[in-house]
Amino acid sequence: MNFTLKYLGAACSLLVLTCTNSFLGYAIASTPNQLNSYDTIGLKSTQFHPAFGSIFPKLKQKTKIKILLPKYIPSEDGINPIYAILETAAQNRYSIILGYTPNCNGGTACRLGTIYAESVTSKTPRLTGKKVSLAKGITGYFVDFSCGANCSDATLTWRQGNGQYTVGLKAGDRAALVKMANSAIVP
Repeated sequence: MNFTLKYLGAACSLLVLTCTNSFLGYAIASTPNQLNSYDTIGLKSTQFHPAFGSIFPKLKQKTKIKILLPKYIPSEDGINPIYAILETAAQNRYSIILGYTPNCNGGTACRLGTIYAESVTSKTPRLTGKKVSLAKGITGYFVDFSCGANCSDATLTWRQGNGQYTVGLKAGDRAALVKMANSAIVP
């Protein structure tokens, strides 16, 4: 009888752990569908993907250029959370790593992509790549990824106002980058 109770206790513990893990996975999976709203550039509200919520206050405090963050970030399974890691925040530029872990430093295993913005000056190089039509009549420039030992980011860059904005996805495709860029473009 002690033998049966021992296995029954173990089975109950396993059931509790399984239910808890399923619940946590569901809660995380539902998070990307929610959007954060902040007054970033004088509009009534600008919404962006929830991954940016924790870095947005510091970004807004440090940079003077328009902050354009996408509402849409493609992920492979929609269950694993996406983290935004603020790499650089200066008066005239910012860079963000998109990763699958909260401490991703750009390593290839944890990195999903990047977001970069800078002020346009007379020294800013001309945009290159394949022209792509974006929202609000904006022209973007797509540069495909390349693979060697690792794959680089495919990027999509555009200019809006006095800023130049780039979204990148590791081994990303043009359609996903267009959707991501369009979700960041301010009306």
